[in-house]
Amino acid sequence: MSDQDTGESREVTINYFDGTSRVATVVDREVPYPDGKLIVSRTDPKGIITHANQAFVDMSGYTRDELIGVNHYILRHPDMPAVAFAGLWETIEAGKKWHGYVKNLRKDGSYYWVKATVIPNIRNGKLVGYTSVRRKPSRSKIKESEELYATLM
Repeated sequence: MSDQDTGESREVTINYFDGTSRVATVVDREVPYPDGKLIVSRTDPKGIITHANQAFVDMSGYTRDELIGVNHYILRHPDMPAVAFAGLWETIEAGKKWHGYVKNLRKDGSYYWVKATVIPNIRNGKLVGYTSVRRKPSRSKIKESEELYATLM
């Protein structure tokens, strides 16, 4: 946890690229990423979660049943600038691997940071979805990302 975590909560409306939105409670409390764990998920081409490993379930605070069948953006923290996700989608839709640092929103409103890699899944020459592997980021990369993202909001 960083020194600035206060545990204060606020209600925010999160707007998604597909025109939907939701009101979420956001708590200024970081949940540390566990050492030695990899979060793995798969989605269909539109970002709907089709697989979630146990580390993903544990870190997100959602049950597996709550994750499967919903858009991955359910984890989008309002501190993440939309342009960051626009770059992700532009890269993976071009069939390329994407790497980046992401602040995710847990079901309870707290957050966790990940170093994410997203890879297009191609079967018989056709895009069938994406695999995302997340690992523990360094504190220095989190600090760099926070500073950069604040300028992009």
